[in-house]
Amino acid sequence: MPMRYEKAETLVRLALDLQGSLAGLSLDEIRERYAPDPETPLSRRTAERLRDAIERLFPQLEQANPGELPKRWRLPTATANGFAAVDAEELAALATAAAVLRRDNLNDQAEKVETAAAKLRAGLKRQTIARIEPDLEPLLAADGLVCRPGPKPRIDAEIVAALRRAIIGQNRVTLHYRYRGSGKRGYDRVHPYGFLYGNRHYLVAWSENTRARDFRSFALSNVERVEIRDEMFERAPGFSLVDYAARSFGVFQEEPFDVVWKFTPKAAPDAHEFLFHPTQTMEDQPDGSLIVRFRAGGAQEMAWHLFTWGSEVEVVKPKRLKQLLHARGSARSCQSAEAD
Repeated sequence: MPMRYEKAETLVRLALDLQGSLAGLSLDEIRERYAPDPETPLSRRTAERLRDAIERLFPQLEQANPGELPKRWRLPTATANGFAAVDAEELAALATAAAVLRRDNLNDQAEKVETAAAKLRAGLKRQTIARIEPDLEPLLAADGLVCRPGPKPRIDAEIVAALRRAIIGQNRVTLHYRYRGSGKRGYDRVHPYGFLYGNRHYLVAWSENTRARDFRSFALSNVERVEIRDEMFERAPGFSLVDYAARSFGVFQEEPFDVVWKFTPKAAPDAHEFLFHPTQTMEDQPDGSLIVRFRAGGAQEMAWHLFTWGSEVEVVKPKRLKQLLHARGSARSCQSAEAD
């Protein structure tokens, strides 16, 4: 019986990842990385079958950490090079990624993506380039999102590059910062952990400020200067940037609270297509409406988003969010009346 295309593609991806990883991959990483649904990892038995299939195809498969647990596997260099051909869709995806980064004023990252794409193209045979180039232009033209107009956050590439060096080297940093609310300038000594990208881009860092001494989000557009100190910091064990981001609906961090929204039967099909939050649950109601539940902070950003749904959504809880949404609607009505 012929192997399903999806399974073959998964095995190719796994082989390339096993070759490209110095530390190798564990069964748990295989379970998470190759699951069709990111929310539902593969069973352990399925992950074992994938590993065993790779071993049948590539007897060179080796344990990267002999005598240690959990076991990690990898393939020696060049083992799976025959599968490493690049196609037009992959080059187009890299070009789109670079364009999206430039759109969001992340020019340093865009240049690195473009350099990686150029290196890939340089390694292709001329006949391969001749075959895929005719497909590139229509693929790029199809990605209209890169041309989407709108405001961009102002980002200093040198500041981002300096912060990235500090993150990699685990260096303490002094941020010279302009506070958005007051416009005042000050500084904060921090331990930089990573970035959150969105409508505004943020540095996530642990603040040494005696009034904080906790993780904070610093708007990159408000950072005026960075001093990398010769002192290292020790990363907090168990800290996860993904978990930190999931505490909030957007990037504003506040104590999480229980959220319940009810979408009308008319809006329910559209709402079903949204991932409002990683922890959300959805409950279809007998009348066709939809209940969405999750737990997060960020009431102000929730109100901004919910306002776009108009009367098609009702905030069941919390009361504070309902009041914020009502106040935003009242303010908009007043502005419209003044304009008339």
